[in-house]
Amino acid sequence: MVDKYWETKPLENMSDREWEDLCDGCAKCCLHKFIEDEDVVEAVSTDHLKKGENIHYTNIACGLLNTKTCACSKYMERTKLVPDCVKLTKDNLKDIFFMPPSCSYRRLYEGRGLPSWHPLLNKGKKSAMHKNGMSVRGKTVYEQDVDLEQFEDYIALWPVQDLD
Repeated sequence: MVDKYWETKPLENMSDREWEDLCDGCAKCCLHKFIEDEDVVEAVSTDHLKKGENIHYTNIACGLLNTKTCACSKYMERTKLVPDCVKLTKDNLKDIFFMPPSCSYRRLYEGRGLPSWHPLLNKGKKSAMHKNGMSVRGKTVYEQDVDLEQFEDYIALWPVQDLD
């Protein structure tokens, strides 16, 4: 029997291990994203969406991502090696607007529960997630292989899908 701690324990009360285990490992957070705003001429970093702005996901993956396992190859060093990489924490979860709707942290924060394909509900295995197309496996190109100035050519709709 699986301890479904996420159903009874608030996110802010979870241990570090419980928090880390909530990650479904889809790697959608490792995709380049951009905000569409007709008034902005050059890209700028932001921590929120303004009225009229839309977030777009691309199929361009961070160079540290192992696209077969959907795991960061330098997880413990990622925020040092990739300054734009955001470490999701209990404190900043409410401000992480760019997480896809299928993200387990976002789902729990919004009161929607874990999806049926989540590894915690599948004996710790990612196979159901991959089979249901909820990970980035087989769908990406590496950032070093594309011209990032042409990111519009790499817009992807699949990252925002949510099955249940």
